[in-house]
Amino acid sequence: MRLVIIGGGILGTAHALAAIRRGHEVVQLEREPEARGATVRNFGLIRVSGRSAAELDLALRSRVLWEEIGGKVPGVGFRPAGSLTLVRTPEELAVAEAAAAGPEAEARGFELLDPERVRAVNPALRGKFLAGLHCSTDAVVESRQALPALRAYLTASDRYTFHSGTEARTVTDTGSGARVRDDRDRVFDADLVLVCPGAAHTGLARELAGMLPVRRVRLQMMQTAALGEPLTTAVADGDSFRYYPGFAGPEVDLLNREQSQTATAAEHKMQLLCVQRLHGGVTIGDTHEYTEPFAFDLDEAPYEHLTAVAEELLGRELPPIVRRWAGVYSQSADPDVPVTRARADRHVRVITGPGGRGMTLGPVLGEETADLLGL
Repeated sequence: MRLVIIGGGILGTAHALAAIRRGHEVVQLEREPEARGATVRNFGLIRVSGRSAAELDLALRSRVLWEEIGGKVPGVGFRPAGSLTLVRTPEELAVAEAAAAGPEAEARGFELLDPERVRAVNPALRGKFLAGLHCSTDAVVESRQALPALRAYLTASDRYTFHSGTEARTVTDTGSGARVRDDRDRVFDADLVLVCPGAAHTGLARELAGMLPVRRVRLQMMQTAALGEPLTTAVADGDSFRYYPGFAGPEVDLLNREQSQTATAAEHKMQLLCVQRLHGGVTIGDTHEYTEPFAFDLDEAPYEHLTAVAEELLGRELPPIVRRWAGVYSQSADPDVPVTRARADRHVRVITGPGGRGMTLGPVLGEETADLLGL
């Protein structure tokens, strides 16, 4: 079977990987010289810990797939680093205790550690905190390197072709398949076309599938110069409990009711996440903004908040900030739906909306689509 995949982000590339694994031929089109959207503007965090109970099996399967991919494609930078969510208040500690004692704790790899054991796992954490919720199943990849590495791996199969700087203009179902015409008037015939537009919900995606049940979310992040020491796990603060459904329960309800975020954190719906890159710098974020139109500039207050929290947990000053950026990702309007798959025609599908779980679930969503379509 021949597939044309429109969109070069993690979702499109994961679908290409699933198709190539099953022996099919893939042509992938990306309108930019390379993917520049949410796929490369994230932590590269494979976060099993925060996924909802309904998505836990998907997340664990995807974690296995990422480890397999990392073994075959070292350039993706897969590392089974785990994570530590550091708690600083009794209310946050109650959430961590409930998670560590919950029915899914073993599957998620949860263990509640006192400060001494936290520092044994991650000696860079010399700051102030009451405890740390360790998750051994969380992992990281290098988000800016993963896609080029995966494309090189796919190209070596001789059944994969990637066209950069190529915008699909029309997709037409021919009855026996589908035809894609690009902005250079080239034609690509396929048995199946998958459109993975990321956060571009208008244009071709809307023309094919109408108004999709998705929304866009904007975030702000930053990256430091080299830390000068290993940050052996990903690191989160207790505010992250508020935004990940895997921690939902009466303890989070009490946290939200009894413990207010700072004004800046509340306004920007913030959590602290930190992931060290292979070059030694640390990616730090993030914010959540849901109401459009989004600002085109960066707000400095969230960065000041993130810096203060990170320095409190590390017990030291951060290295200089070398990059700041904003990103926009596509999120299914129904929080219980990990991805939106819309049938645009018999041989055409539009697939988007994994939200902040695109890197975590990408490989398994590609495999799931392949199963659903009988590839």
